[in-house]
Amino acid sequence: MPLLADLARCRGCLGSLGTGAVAGLCARCWSLLVPLPEERCPLCAQPHGGGEACADPVAWAWGDALWDYHAGLGPLLVPGIKRGELGWLRALLGRAEGASLPPWAGGYDLVCPVPTSGLRRWWRGFDLAEQAAELVARRLGIAFRRVLRKPLLARAQTGLPRSQRQRMGAQVTLRAGQGVRGAAVLVVDDVWTTGTTFLRCAGALDREGAREVAVLALFRAGRRSG
Repeated sequence: MPLLADLARCRGCLGSLGTGAVAGLCARCWSLLVPLPEERCPLCAQPHGGGEACADPVAWAWGDALWDYHAGLGPLLVPGIKRGELGWLRALLGRAEGASLPPWAGGYDLVCPVPTSGLRRWWRGFDLAEQAAELVARRLGIAFRRVLRKPLLARAQTGLPRSQRQRMGAQVTLRAGQGVRGAAVLVVDDVWTTGTTFLRCAGALDREGAREVAVLALFRAGRRSG
């Protein structure tokens, strides 16, 4: 009679869980946290020719991500986490502890997360971008500060086409008392898709006198039409 463990199925690929399973996902699925191609742009983190401009606007000195969103586990993992899969959240952050950070990341004065609305943060009970930013700051040994804010009822951009994201207007401002004049700031998010949110964050920091801005995400999503 087969053991119960042999009958358990991975929630990702529906195969056998086997050795190395974590939070209901098998080791094969966790191996799909795929690094970005080595030959990628240091601004947009996308592979394109050295003489070509980035496909989307950039307003920062450096930009990178830990993993490729569409090449592996991202489309299952991130939406699941945002729906409350806290086991996946803990496992993902555990892997981020050991992932390679870009060599330029340690040259910044502080790390701040891309802000989410207060209502969404309350509803989920956690903020993935903020937890990622705290982890990055701890690994780099530099300050973590929640410098930026969104309105309480800011509309979510997840799932919106590129053109609609860009029409939503500025939603990011500096928190009261969070001066950044002369500071080099590393902004961290969970998923980098069009770069619109990073642009708003960089714009808010630039208006308040930040010396330099860089951006880093857990996942980089490839360019798609829309």
